[in-house]
Amino acid sequence: MYVCNCNGIREREVRAAVAAGASRPSEIFKACDAKPQCARCVCDMREYLQDQREALRYAAE
Repeated sequence: MYVCNCNGIREREVRAAVAAGASRPSEIFKACDAKPQCARCVCDMREYLQDQREALRYAAE
């Protein structure tokens, strides 16, 4: 599934960037060698980031 249609960034690429340490949408774009264009995908990227934070929080318990 595409998260960013403008740059052709797929969900697996976003998840890989987050797993590699990206903590902001701008870092995801950088990891994917892309630049934000219309920014419609930023909300979805923030969701993936939040999911990762929650997973790490629960893993620490």
